[in-house]
Amino acid sequence: MARKIFKRWLPDPAEFKKRPALNFISHLLHDPNLFHLNRHSVSGAFGLGLFVAFLPILGQMPIAACFALWLRVNLPIAVALVWVSNPFTIPPIFYATYELGRLILGTPPLAFQMEFSWQWFSSEFTHLWQPLLVGSLLAAVFFGGLGYISMQVFWRWQVIRHWEKRKNQRLQRQHPPQ
Repeated sequence: MARKIFKRWLPDPAEFKKRPALNFISHLLHDPNLFHLNRHSVSGAFGLGLFVAFLPILGQMPIAACFALWLRVNLPIAVALVWVSNPFTIPPIFYATYELGRLILGTPPLAFQMEFSWQWFSSEFTHLWQPLLVGSLLAAVFFGGLGYISMQVFWRWQVIRHWEKRKNQRLQRQHPPQ
């Protein structure tokens, strides 16, 4: 079943709770929903993790963890899915979300040269932030919703497949081939 697939990849909840870096929130980690592997918890974690991954903000992992605690969805999955936006994928993701936001807002394309300096950031980012924010929010809602729905469908498909397998095994025991 789908639970077995996720159980292979996720850390043991008891080991996870013992990590010294998490002592300051250890009282919050006793909620069993944060580590349950059921359709609701995993689907919510997929939606939440992908939603936060597409937001152009710093500290995506702590934000995903806080929302997972608040929404009571699977904490490790929500935090792990934030890594969809990693140092290799951030430039194409944010360029695509900027272009999406630019198209929606109807702003003309800007010719700009990327520099990693505070002066560039303070002067050029004022022109870029609105299309980037609009495109990022739309992409976050779309991919978060897609992740949630996809996991719901995947989980249901796994359950139906398991039921059919058990039904076929039962039929074979009742009517063995001759």
